[in-house]
Amino acid sequence: MRGKSISLVALSLLLVVFFLQSCQSKPEEGVLKRYFHAVALNDKTTMGSMAMELIEMDVESWKIVSSSEEIIEPAPLPDLNAKELELKKKVEESVSITVEAKEDLDDAIFEMENARTRTARRVAQQRVDELQAKYEEIRENHNQVQADYSEAKNAATREESIVNFSIGAGDLPNIRDLTGDFHKKEVVIEVKGKEGTKKYQTYIRRYVLQDEALNMTRRGRWIIVKFEPIE
Repeated sequence: MRGKSISLVALSLLLVVFFLQSCQSKPEEGVLKRYFHAVALNDKTTMGSMAMELIEMDVESWKIVSSSEEIIEPAPLPDLNAKELELKKKVEESVSITVEAKEDLDDAIFEMENARTRTARRVAQQRVDELQAKYEEIRENHNQVQADYSEAKNAATREESIVNFSIGAGDLPNIRDLTGDFHKKEVVIEVKGKEGTKKYQTYIRRYVLQDEALNMTRRGRWIIVKFEPIE
């Protein structure tokens, strides 16, 4: 009898857990419902306050086809910022090395052009060839470091804009120092319009960050980062 009672209690607990899980809100439903309501009203101000990138859509009706699980990861902006600063320093160092190599090459060319004997010109030419090869290698390395820095800078700048869009705190001087988590989901939606039906991969995010300077938690809202057409 006691064993039966324990089984009933366990079953009841399982049912409660299942009920609570089924009742958990799905952020994509609320966000997309409000967004497409604004689309129906052609309210671009509201649309722009919810989605970072607006695209033209022919919408008569829409529905969610599938949603991924909610993933929570550490906020990437502090690491992206550190990488940008590291590469910026490397660029500055590379500029100095590249300029020095170019000056050495120019000096060697000058000496070759002013050599008075055939032997002196031959020796000077060999020196020019060596320094030319060295300069080209250094220049190629500098171009790569510059490209890496530009990529890191763009990534950090974009992430900063997404964070700011979610937490809506204006121009925070310490925004790149805020640590915490970001939540993300990927949602496939189907949109029906006059010209047919299209599907879009939709990326939504939300940030929960700690502002150590003000000893407060900044809880961002769910935003639409991107609509990506599915061919």
